[in-house]
Amino acid sequence: MITLDTHVILWDALQPEMLSEKARDAIGEANQTDGLFFCSISLWEIAMLIRKKRIEISLPYIDFVDLLLSSNRYVFQGITPEIALLSTALPDTINSDPADRIISASSLVTRTPLVTADENLRQSDMLQTIW
Repeated sequence: MITLDTHVILWDALQPEMLSEKARDAIGEANQTDGLFFCSISLWEIAMLIRKKRIEISLPYIDFVDLLLSSNRYVFQGITPEIALLSTALPDTINSDPADRIISASSLVTRTPLVTADENLRQSDMLQTIW
């Protein structure tokens, strides 16, 4: 099991060439075994990116999400009280973005590597990352 950062979910669906070889391999392996954590906050991030026109898709949001969810062995990871608390306690070096902090805390609580291209997250000693 691995946890995916929001941009990794989107790149896997829309621009797989943006993924590193290690990220592609990890996603492929997780799809063949126990699956990939899709943090619920990523749903909000994707909706915001569409609203702000930072990504453009030809489908309505709900249809796009349904297509995403059918593309991999995704397992939803909600924001639990433990994840919420940990996200507020992480050092500022992790990232100030609330979604990144929740995704990072999710990775830590579930004890799964985080697949991310985010340099701040990859440099953290607290997180096990794949890129």
